[in-house]
Amino acid sequence: MELPTLEELPEGYRSGFVAVLGKPNVGKSTLINAFVGQKIAIISSKPQTTRRRLRGILTLPQAQIIFIDTPGIHFPKHKLGEYMVEAATRALRDIDLALFMVDVSQPPTREDEQIGRLLFLDPARKERPAPVILVLNKVDLLRPKKEEAHREAYLALGEFQEWLFLSATRGDNRERLLELIIEYLPLGPQYYPPDQVTDQEVRFMAAELIREQALEFLHQEVPHSVAVVVEEFQERREDLTYISATIHVEKASQKGIVLGQEGKTVKRIGTAARKEIETLLGKRVYLELWVKVSKKWRRDEGALRRLGYVLPKKE
Repeated sequence: MELPTLEELPEGYRSGFVAVLGKPNVGKSTLINAFVGQKIAIISSKPQTTRRRLRGILTLPQAQIIFIDTPGIHFPKHKLGEYMVEAATRALRDIDLALFMVDVSQPPTREDEQIGRLLFLDPARKERPAPVILVLNKVDLLRPKKEEAHREAYLALGEFQEWLFLSATRGDNRERLLELIIEYLPLGPQYYPPDQVTDQEVRFMAAELIREQALEFLHQEVPHSVAVVVEEFQERREDLTYISATIHVEKASQKGIVLGQEGKTVKRIGTAARKEIETLLGKRVYLELWVKVSKKWRRDEGALRRLGYVLPKKE
């Protein structure tokens, strides 16, 4: 599909890349899913759910916004954590706008302060500065007597062009945030076809939906030790897709937990994931899951690469 030229677009058409940053579990993926109108990023109450950078695309009559969902910035404890923080940091390159998303129901943490330094003090950012909007999310959980203190503490983290309260789950102030985003985007063309909502391949999205259900059904440290790789993805019939995927864990004991008694846990993961993938594809899915021990994969750069955690080369 050919993209329209600037001359074919309405006068004053705007477009650009908007990085959404914040510490783990502040609602970045929830917001992007709501904006694009489709689940392109998995969601879990467990922190550090997003591991890779992905793009969500919203095309409007007057603008095209490419949201960049980033892993939550935190203090890493292993190679996977380092990969996630580097992926989030690189998302700041060549952007037109940054949304710094915080949990306003709580005061700023060390992670919030770290992101503030990255946005406002990092030398690389000074070469091509982009405006920053502070998004005070989870206002529905904020106690009124804490509102002023928390707001002022977050505003002290940097020189923000704009700020606003938001409830990503309820939708409070989302339209106002969208207006602000468009206002700060430059004039420009459409970078993606109007009906495209993400740049992710279907295989990756299927693997993420399986991992989402692993996060749902597993507890404590086990879900964070899980990686999912789709080994086969075949259209068997017009109305049926066959998918074979491997769930990687770090220890034999974790494999037993993922399998569950008589394989019941992995079956529940598979059933729930299959329904999500069928919704994504709009057709029936036959899903096979396997569980494999890949010892200490989160600490091994080679294992990370084999499991698909590869950063693009620095330009």
